[in-house]
Amino acid sequence: MEKQHITIIGGGIAGLTTAIALKRIGHTVSVFEAAPHLRPVGAGISLGPNAINAFAALDLKQALLGRGRLVRTFHILDHRGGILTRTQVPSDLGPGVLCIHRADLHAFLLEQLDPKELHTDRRVASLVQDHEGVTVRFTDGGEHHAALLIAADGIRSAVRRCVLPRVQPRYAGYAAWRGVVHLPGMGDIASETWGPRGRFGIVPLADDHVYWFATSNALENDARFAAFRIADLQRHFAGYHTTVRQVLAHASDEHLIQGGIHDLPPLEHFAHGRVLLIGDAAHATTPNMGQGACQAIEDAVLLAHYLHNTPDATTAFRAFEQDRMPRTSWVVRNSRTIGGVGQWQHPLAIALRNALIRRVPPRIGQRRFDLANNVRFPHIPAVSEPGLEKTTSTRTRMAVHH
Repeated sequence: MEKQHITIIGGGIAGLTTAIALKRIGHTVSVFEAAPHLRPVGAGISLGPNAINAFAALDLKQALLGRGRLVRTFHILDHRGGILTRTQVPSDLGPGVLCIHRADLHAFLLEQLDPKELHTDRRVASLVQDHEGVTVRFTDGGEHHAALLIAADGIRSAVRRCVLPRVQPRYAGYAAWRGVVHLPGMGDIASETWGPRGRFGIVPLADDHVYWFATSNALENDARFAAFRIADLQRHFAGYHTTVRQVLAHASDEHLIQGGIHDLPPLEHFAHGRVLLIGDAAHATTPNMGQGACQAIEDAVLLAHYLHNTPDATTAFRAFEQDRMPRTSWVVRNSRTIGGVGQWQHPLAIALRNALIRRVPPRIGQRRFDLANNVRFPHIPAVSEPGLEKTTSTRTRMAVHH
């Protein structure tokens, strides 16, 4: 399709990666972020082989790999530290999972864009579509017009409220805490501990840092858990194995992040005229498969692919929707199931679960990992590259999930 100006709402991972991908195929972009400053919210993040392959399609893989730590082995443990199951990243899937501080990933994405394309402190009030494009109106009274609008503004998307006002995030049933500590000597294995007080994850990052997260069953907006500090978490997980207690001993209240875990029910459509929902605005998932950011990055690359290889936006959006809806629904559904099982609290249920997990052949868990991560993407040619021919192949080695 012909090159156009495109509005992107949201300056997080989804929005910035989309801006990079769309600029690469010749479109101009304006990114609008509601926050006063482009500061990432979060701690660590894991980018699976699928996300790394998506960045490879943008010729950014090698530059990105140096920003984090590659991990190939993942353990699920019981609360005493015994191994329930192991997952390995097969060599044919690439160098591993890139574990990176969210701030470092955000900074990397910002480096690929012109600051003039980024606009902060702009909150969406309403949208108006016509045959020429989309006009977004902001709460400060300003407005912006473009041919297309990509909504990448997260699980509580203001754009989604305009086109799907009845859709609301759904609570997963547990609260979460996150942080990053400096803790040398933790090795190259990521782990998640499942026990009677909730789950505790430990993920190695670059420069001897460790990303940790914890979950506990809670009512939505539970004031008691919202007030938890590190000392409370230390008491809460006091019966867990030594490594959990060691990580919490190095954690501080200053950088503690707390919040409930939500996802989105499957939407009937991502495309609404000249407006397209992507990332968490379209298919927010619980974090149990480490696929939230990965799916947003996949969105960005495949959107660029379809816009480059179809005659008009309507056709591109339809193709994108048909491609992405089965896969993202599979991720949301499986991630929610994993989280539910991991949050069991009753001692008998936990004993049964752990016994069953230990008896399940490793290939079963490995298959789920492969389905989520074993994806290849067509190269997205830059406008400056010779022979900007259309790329007719889409993803390869990708199963359709229902």
